[in-house]
Amino acid sequence: MKKLSLNAGLIALLLVLFTGCSTVMLTGRKQFNVVTDAEMLTIADSSYKAYMATATVSKKTTQSALVSRVGSKITTAVQNYLSAKGQSSLIEGYNWDFKLVVDTAVNAFCMPGGKIVVYEGLLPVTLSEAGLAVVLGHEIAHAVAKHSNERLSQQMAVNGLLSAAGSLVQNQSTFLKTALPTVLGLGAEYGVMLPYSRKQEYEADHLGLIFMAMAGYDPAEALTFWSRMAAKSSVSVPEILSTHPTDAKRIANLQALLPEAQKYYNK
Repeated sequence: MKKLSLNAGLIALLLVLFTGCSTVMLTGRKQFNVVTDAEMLTIADSSYKAYMATATVSKKTTQSALVSRVGSKITTAVQNYLSAKGQSSLIEGYNWDFKLVVDTAVNAFCMPGGKIVVYEGLLPVTLSEAGLAVVLGHEIAHAVAKHSNERLSQQMAVNGLLSAAGSLVQNQSTFLKTALPTVLGLGAEYGVMLPYSRKQEYEADHLGLIFMAMAGYDPAEALTFWSRMAAKSSVSVPEILSTHPTDAKRIANLQALLPEAQKYYNK
């Protein structure tokens, strides 16, 4: 009976993680999402304020203005698209903000609700306005696709089911009691959570191409930007342990998506 119960718990884990309850725009992917925008925006606003309190805003006025200008062009294009489709509610409550901060790391990140930070160290790799549009389109896509909501929903589901699974073996050996959460935890982390992160990265690439094209930037620039990123990369992490696709796989995927994005650019 306990074996059947454990199998039922594992099945429940799979059902929760892979059953969609919302749909991502344009890609049509079903995603598990039980965290409301109101909850996520509250968390993000607090986190963003805490981060900015410790960050140093760049004094490079020209580059800062470029980040704001490109970000505004892309978000305006997305807002116009959603409005035309009657889907403006998808980003209701978003307050877009683009900041360039002093940091030599080649990086940028997005918080839910449209808080996007670009590090100064990224600009020598973006090189141009179109190169920057690749990055900002990708980060804006994470926000629009509500990837943070989805990740938190997954983590909540995993944590809840790990606790439930643990209760199934209370009468088993000490070894099994100790090992089960560890095994399921590793399975959830490396079998579910990281692959989902890579899936979200691919999706952000997909949407990002379309978003930059909507704003008038040639999506083909994504191929040259990621080629520069690949050339600059000095650390190779096995993909199974990484939340991001390998550069080669990312570029190949972008190449396949380019014809679709070019349709929006040609418009």
